[in-house]
Amino acid sequence: MTATKQAVAATQIAANAALDKLAENVVALDVSNNLALTDVFLLVSGRSERQVAAISDSVEEKMLEAGYKTLRREGKTLARWILLDFGDVIVHVMHEEDRVFYSLERLWNDSPIVKLDAATAAKL
Repeated sequence: MTATKQAVAATQIAANAALDKLAENVVALDVSNNLALTDVFLLVSGRSERQVAAISDSVEEKMLEAGYKTLRREGKTLARWILLDFGDVIVHVMHEEDRVFYSLERLWNDSPIVKLDAATAAKL
């Protein structure tokens, strides 16, 4: 099984919103083969708690404009690792230090990378 077209489209929106707030190290992983709960993990990093919060706010705003409601949100208070659950897509907005420490890419290294479109890739 692979991520649905709708999940990939939502991932594009979330990635672009994160990049608008200068998120770094943007990676989308297709976890649909390993998890029944979601199709894509989008991992992004910020350099400070303030930037992590701003990235999270931007992602939520742009996703809502596109018709995707936030089902769950965790970690907003500390703004070190904010998890945004949109159903088919789960966005992990992490402080760069926490991203290195938890190393989600290593944990999910058997998951294929979701290719982001040219406009998104150009921002990377």
